[in-house]
Amino acid sequence: MPPPNPPGETDGDAVPRDLAEAGTYPTAAAGFDHGLVVLAMGCPYWLLPFGGRYRLLVEPGALEEVRVQLECFDRESIGWPPPPPPRGPARRTEIATPLLWALAVTAAYCAQGRWPGLLEDSGALDAQAVFDRGEWWRIGTALFLHADVGHLVSNALSGIFAFSAVLSTLGRRRGWLLLALASLTGNLAVAALNYPGPYLSLGASTAIFAALGLLTGRAVRVVRQHRPERSWRPVVAPLAAGIVLLGLFGAGGIHIDVGAHAAGFAAGLAWGFCAGVAGRDPR
Repeated sequence: MPPPNPPGETDGDAVPRDLAEAGTYPTAAAGFDHGLVVLAMGCPYWLLPFGGRYRLLVEPGALEEVRVQLECFDRESIGWPPPPPPRGPARRTEIATPLLWALAVTAAYCAQGRWPGLLEDSGALDAQAVFDRGEWWRIGTALFLHADVGHLVSNALSGIFAFSAVLSTLGRRRGWLLLALASLTGNLAVAALNYPGPYLSLGASTAIFAALGLLTGRAVRVVRQHRPERSWRPVVAPLAAGIVLLGLFGAGGIHIDVGAHAAGFAAGLAWGFCAGVAGRDPR
């Protein structure tokens, strides 16, 4: 902090004899912000009220360099801080339809127990069946099938929270449409990457990581849209956050299909970026 009183003698509003004026500012806060620039240079400063404004004083030997740095600070501060992104109308947390989805996957698991092997044989994601026999429905039906109770409970609970976040952010109809597109795209991509070799997969985790990708892609698009004149550096924060969550929850464990998780996330990221136009808030 600057010392409370400047050295030397003063005569009314005159500058103290052993100090020089580097600038005047309308508020104390503005003067203090510019004073921080002086402190960063390793020089002291004094801030005095003067005729309704605030005078920034420095030692005469540092005056020229201080003024150069203050001019740089003023140029770099133009337009900063940027205005916040426009907020759409407040939207309630969407929980009803994710709960219905959880009931649907639970019912599908009960049907698997009633007819053992039947639904898995005809509905699991099988890369060879999809591309050799044209059984394209598997990229969708596999999302409702699960290997055991633990698999079901884990995906159902995760899906309720992830899908609720997507629907609360993007709207119910638009959110479910993008979730469906991203999930199907992710399953198709992972099947294609493993074809023509044997590949079998089932479970809703592709859709859950597609939801994470949608939120990440939309966040990246919003940041990019509101700072089009700047570099891509601002998008690093939401993108890195999404990738970290993918790594934490989608890349560990013995029976984890990392490829399906990554494909779902990548598909969601692409769809979320393409559809995440700021300012639009469809229902």
